[in-house]
Amino acid sequence: MAVPTYATPLERIWHYAYLVICGLIFFFLIAPIIVIIPLSFNAEPYFTFTDRMLSFDPEGYSMRWYRSLLTFGMQNPDATGWAFWSDAWQNANWVKAAKNSIIIGVFSTLLATVLGTLAALGLSRPEMPFRRAIMAILISPMIVPLIITATGMFFFYSNPCELLGLVGLPTNCGRLAGTYLGVILAHATLGIPFVIITVTATLVGFDQSLNRAAASLGANPRTTFFRVTMPLILPGVISGALFAFVTSFDEVVAVLFIAGPEQQTIPRQMWNGIREQISPAILAVATLLVIFSIALLTTVELLRRRSERIRGVTPR
Repeated sequence: MAVPTYATPLERIWHYAYLVICGLIFFFLIAPIIVIIPLSFNAEPYFTFTDRMLSFDPEGYSMRWYRSLLTFGMQNPDATGWAFWSDAWQNANWVKAAKNSIIIGVFSTLLATVLGTLAALGLSRPEMPFRRAIMAILISPMIVPLIITATGMFFFYSNPCELLGLVGLPTNCGRLAGTYLGVILAHATLGIPFVIITVTATLVGFDQSLNRAAASLGANPRTTFFRVTMPLILPGVISGALFAFVTSFDEVVAVLFIAGPEQQTIPRQMWNGIREQISPAILAVATLLVIFSIALLTTVELLRRRSERIRGVTPR
């Protein structure tokens, strides 16, 4: 934003000082993330910039750590062609972690999106009783420390029948700990608050008279929802789904408590890598996750602008 021509010298000084302060804060926040990107191309097994890297020697840079994401855990890392990719897909630890993260993230996102959207639609109705109390309960996983939530999930998922008072059943009745379903339900629980908040924010500007107009024209509630309501709140629903997916994709505490050896996700694999062997391969994974996060945030911003254009908040 340009300084207006009628601004005083003091206002001009403050304007440029404000830009400098914002730039310094932005650099302070983004610098730790930017540093890991060139370090992930280090040819040496170090977490520091080598002399060859600082002198921009091509031999100081390498893709070895990105390749190690495919070869770590393989039975035959020297294979070529289809045999290499088949072995990496089935046995590489990082590849299996990525598959688990995507599978768990997709299903938990679908569950969180459906339940969160229904909850937001109900909470948006003025006749809904105890709206504030219900809203506080539904977004509590977002407020309560995650370690407390994960601990409660572990005890409940370990033996839900006993905790529910269903006596006389086997001790492992309904056990969810150490299963894909348990991790999906845990991540869906953590993602629902984000969906509720984004969809509720979208419904704030929703004109309820459109639903009444559709009903007056003979549309049933299901047709009204899919033909009128859903297209208008779709950007908020997709934004909430993206936030829920990112929450699941980045979550490690609940996975440490609930997941078993077969449900290793990327954050859990990074945790294991830091504890067992410190390798720059973690920097390569972090770089890929940064790129992935930037792509998702860009999508969210585009959806937000589209939602504002649909609701007439900003001009086309």
